[in-house]
Amino acid sequence: MTAWVRLAAVLELLPGVLDSQLRRDAELTHYEYYVMAMLSEAPKRTLRMTALARRTNATLPRLSHVVKRLEDRGIVERFPCPEDARATNARLTAAGWKKIRATAPGHVETVRQHVIDVLTPEQITQLAEITGAILESVDPEGNLSAGSSVTL
Repeated sequence: MTAWVRLAAVLELLPGVLDSQLRRDAELTHYEYYVMAMLSEAPKRTLRMTALARRTNATLPRLSHVVKRLEDRGIVERFPCPEDARATNARLTAAGWKKIRATAPGHVETVRQHVIDVLTPEQITQLAEITGAILESVDPEGNLSAGSSVTL
């Protein structure tokens, strides 16, 4: 019971910590940053909207709304998929690439401060194993684990 209550507390509190830092330092929500990070790791910094929705665990309407906000800021652009005219691609623009590169150090520092640096190396290994096991249970298709190599 203690483990579950503590995990629930972390799941409740950590998103706010990450969101606050990103809003303050980069005028981005954590989800907007996550969308940008997924695009930054993709070939040509481009993904179909459906693939981006899977990787960010979003519905297409939610993702479309967020991408529209990022488009309005010149960070992301949408265009018809050359391989399938029915699909739409999203691409991180040069300004978006610059923004994520400028934003990443502060985000990484926040993650380190609140997660990594409070753990021993052994606990970090255990955390990776524990979260991997949970992720396999809640994401059996591996949609979010595909982004496991993404820079914080």
